[in-house]
This record gives sequence, C-alpha cells and structure tokens, in this order.
Amino acid sequence: MAFASKADLDTIENEMAWEDRDLPVTMYDFITSTKDRFPDRPAVSFQILSGPKDKAETLTWAEYHGRSMQAANMFREMGIGPDDTVAYILPICNEASVTLIGGMVAGIVNPINPLLEPEQIAGILRETNAKVVVTLKPFPKTDVAQKTAEAVRHAPSVHTVLEVDLNRYLTPPKSWIVPLIRPKNAGEHHAKVLNFASEIAKYPTALQFDDPKQDRVAAYFHTGGTTGTPKVAQHKYSGMVYNGWLGDRLLFDENDSIMCPLPLFHVFAVHVILMAMLASGAHVVFPTPAGYRGDGVFDNFWKLIERWQTTFIITVPTAVAALMQRPVDADISSVKTAFSGSAPMPMELFKRFSETSGVAIVEGYGLTEATCLVSCNPPVGEKRVGSVGIPFPHTDVRIVKSSPDGDVECAVDEVGEICILNPGVWPGNTYTEAAKNDGLFYQDTHLRTGDLGRVDEAGYLWITGRAKDLIIRGGHNIDPAEIEEAMQMHPSVAFAGAIGQPDAHAGELPCCYVELIDGATVSNEELMEHAQTQVHERAARPKHMEIVAELPKTAVGKIFKPDLRKMAITRVYNEALEAAGCSERVVEVIDDKKRGLVAYVSPKGDDVEITKVLGEFTRPWSWAEE
Repeated sequence: MAFASKADLDTIENEMAWEDRDLPVTMYDFITSTKDRFPDRPAVSFQILSGPKDKAETLTWAEYHGRSMQAANMFREMGIGPDDTVAYILPICNEASVTLIGGMVAGIVNPINPLLEPEQIAGILRETNAKVVVTLKPFPKTDVAQKTAEAVRHAPSVHTVLEVDLNRYLTPPKSWIVPLIRPKNAGEHHAKVLNFASEIAKYPTALQFDDPKQDRVAAYFHTGGTTGTPKVAQHKYSGMVYNGWLGDRLLFDENDSIMCPLPLFHVFAVHVILMAMLASGAHVVFPTPAGYRGDGVFDNFWKLIERWQTTFIITVPTAVAALMQRPVDADISSVKTAFSGSAPMPMELFKRFSETSGVAIVEGYGLTEATCLVSCNPPVGEKRVGSVGIPFPHTDVRIVKSSPDGDVECAVDEVGEICILNPGVWPGNTYTEAAKNDGLFYQDTHLRTGDLGRVDEAGYLWITGRAKDLIIRGGHNIDPAEIEEAMQMHPSVAFAGAIGQPDAHAGELPCCYVELIDGATVSNEELMEHAQTQVHERAARPKHMEIVAELPKTAVGKIFKPDLRKMAITRVYNEALEAAGCSERVVEVIDDKKRGLVAYVSPKGDDVEITKVLGEFTRPWSWAEE
C-alpha cells in the first residue's frame, strides 16, 4: 500500500497495537521467513564498476541467507556470543551485507565508516569492545586496510581481522593487474589476520547454534564522524524489524528493484533499505564500492536504472544535484519514485529533478538514535515540499518548548524541539555511554532529537533548525566545537564561532567567524592555513573565514550563533544574486516562527528569476515590504 494521507497511516496504526503484530523477533527469523517465501528471487546485487554491462554479482534470497548463516557460524566459532561485537570497516560489497546479517545473528554488529581517521575508528572499536574486525585486504586506490591496521593497534579487544579481497569482483585484465600493484601489507598489530573468503567457506549454510526468541541489542551505529570519537547508538532487533515492516507495508513488494548507492555503514542503507528488503522480498542493487562517489556512477546512473529495471531510487540532495548535470540518456520508465533523506531538499532542485526525469521525489526524516525512520511524504498523496512528511504508524511526535513551568507541548504550527517515540527508540538506553543518555528524553519516553520543528494542521512535520548546532554537510554531521577549538589554538584568536553556511550542492558548508585578541593582526589567509592543518577532518575545514570586530554574544558571554547564521545567509545569497546578474539583495534575515530563518530581498523584482537563484538553497526567502 502506497499511502496518500495521514488518515491512511492512522488506519494502519489503529488496526492493532504494535506489540500485537505477528512479526519476527530475531534477525534469523526475519531473513529466514523471506528466504522461505522467495528462495529464488534476487535479494542483493553488487557491481564493482559502474558500467551498465559490467560484471555484477547477484545473490538470491536462498544464497544470501546461506552466506549470512555461514558468517554467523564463523563468528560464533571465533567467540562472538550475543553480547560480543563484530565490527566491519568496508566499502559497499556483498561481504558487507553478509557480515551485517551474520554479525547480528551471532552477536552485535558494528558498521564503521571507512572514511574516518584511524584514531576515530580505534575509539569506536574500544567503545564497542569489538573482538572481530572485517575489513579490506590492501587494494589499489584505497587506504582502508592501512587505516584499519593502525586502528586495531589501539584496540586491544580485537583478536581477529578478516580481510575481504575485492579483486574477485573484477575480470581480466584488471584482475590480473591488481596483484601486481596491490599496496604492501597494512603492517603489524596484535590480532590474527585471516582471509574472509577461505574462512567463511569452512562453515555450513544452516545455522549451527540456538537462536533464542527474544529481543536484544544487535547493532551499534556511530553518529556523525568529526574529530574525536563519535557517539555510538544501540539498536535492537525490534527497531530494525519496525523499519523493515514500514517498507514492506507502505512501499515495496517482492517485484520491486531498488537502486541504493549509499554506504553500508549508514542507517539509511541498512535499516531503511536492507531491512525493508528483508520484510518485502524486494531486490536491492549497490553500484560500486563507493556508491554515488564511485567512478562513473553519475555518468552511467540512468543506464544502470535501465539495466536493473529500477522501481525506486534511493538518494540524497547532493546526489540529485550531481545527476542534474547529466542528461537522462536511458529508458527509466520502470521508476515509480525517488526517496531522499539525510538533508533538506531545495525547492528548485526538487522541481528540476521532477521536470527532467519525470520522477517525483519523496522526502523523509530519520535519525540514527531512533534506529532511523520517523516520517515521510506520501508517495501518492500531497507532497509538501520542504516538509519531511507525516509521522509513520506507531510513531508519536511531540513538539516541546521550555516554559517557566518546565517543558510544555507546542500548539499546531508552533516551533519547538522534535521529540519522538516509536519501536526504534529505546528510552534511557540510546547510547552505549550511559552518561550521554542523561537528559535525552522528554517525560522519560520521547527521544529529544535536537532538531527544531513544527507540525502543521494537516499533520506534516517541518524542520526549521537545530537545537544542537550541528553542521550537516551533505548528510554528514560536523561538530562545530571541533572547528572552534582548532581556531582558538591560534595565538591571535580570542573567540571562534563555527556554523554551517548555505550551499546549493551540499546543503551546508562549514564557515567560521573569529574575534581577535586586542591588538592582534592576522590575515584571513593565515587563519585558513591554520584551519587546514589543525582541523583534522577534511570535510570539517571551513570554506569561509571572516574576522569580525566582536562576535555576537549572549548575556552570559556565549557566542550567539543565530546572528552568525544571519550574516552567512546574507553573504552567500547576495553573492549568488550578484553572480547571476541580479540587482536585488538580501536586506534582512528574520527568524520566522514557522519557517525558521528567512531572507528578505529588496527591491521587489522578477519572482521567477530570484526563485531560480535562491531556490537552489534550502533556506527560504521572501520579498521585503516596501
């Protein structure tokens, strides 16, 4: 059923309580039920190169189930019980999705972003007490093996490293060349190093140990990824089943083919898509180890859609922007809908994609701390562009604000912090580190998301800002504190305030405003050079640096970031208007109760032209009153 309205979702929720639904309890039950229904249908496909005729490996549901059970048996033999952790540090490949399921059946799986720095990876391995790590065998044009080896050196709990060789996906002559140019071994550490393929082959395809029919933590997912160790969220079977059930009930069936060029360390690909495949029997295709970032993916994207007869496209705004630079050069009539998440979609980009491809984009909202899904625009109903849609069945959203009498719930269209409760939320236990759960829940039940938003009269949820100041660059979370601390190391800097400035491609880019100590003189260029060396994560390095006489501050001396955001919006929007040859300029940025920060433009000119320029950004604009 493709829902059209809030009434449709209310009807589903009113059928019965979530606890009364007859659903799988464990991951083994989950994948086994799908294997039994659709043994010979395609489950997961991966191709290492992006060409529409390049070699691909497809696993049927019977094969995917069998390999996942081999992995589970192998991990159990290696000492992984229900409370033990298997981490994987891998690009996209079939071994990653096999490790994911096998790790959750045997113990707790911990997907880790291979783009993180070694010290961050090591910090996560220590936090999750990982015993087994699955990663790459050294491979050309990637340093995953090297970074993992360095991380394992600083993670004493790891006793075994299993290496995946991507060369098996290549065909001659490329497969002949790889051994000749393969980087040297990643180096020495205390853990035993084994070959993933040869080890997994030793084990049967049927589960060899008992699977207790009880809910438990089965996955750890880290949030964000800036310098410093990211927080680690705990996910239970029930939350994953909930995400899968939503996909099955509302969107997919066994005949669907889903194109998902997103990494398998992210909840969007794992919980929203793979779990929905497990529930529905649909087929998911992963092109290239780097997904959208892979060589030729954007150039070949529409041809890949034709090859795999894709019915649903999974994307993010930055990928949509890149696709709009390529012509639609294939038959994509099989596509029903594109789903976008991770960051807001600019109105102009939404319209351009729909007009160019003939495919409507559906925006949704989720977060790692809630196992993922919260809301979605109706695939076949009214899509309120800019909103994140209607909360799913069995998801309760509260909009909460502070008052002299404590927290109170907001009225319709009143902005407050978004707090949620659904089967993916584990009250009091979201993070592995207990202290990080303090103060995280409204009324001890509803997760405080840190996002500001409102619910309109029709039940649509709108995000208007963030209570927690994160900079979200293309869906990647950047903690501004990391930039600020680095800049304050400069001897001439008294204060630094980092924010996300609007960007047509990435949604936001980090920028930094600094106040100098009395009498100091330093150039922007010198400060940018300092940032390049002291802000360790490349994505977090500021794209704009500005020295101001005095940073705006609150009465207690805290930097007042709303004023910095207004400054950034004014500067970026005016630069865009000037570049487009428009005479209009932003004269004021106002914090609107419903829309968040709104840029007001004067003098009043051509609506179409200004919408074309400013519609590239997610932040709204209006004409200034004369």
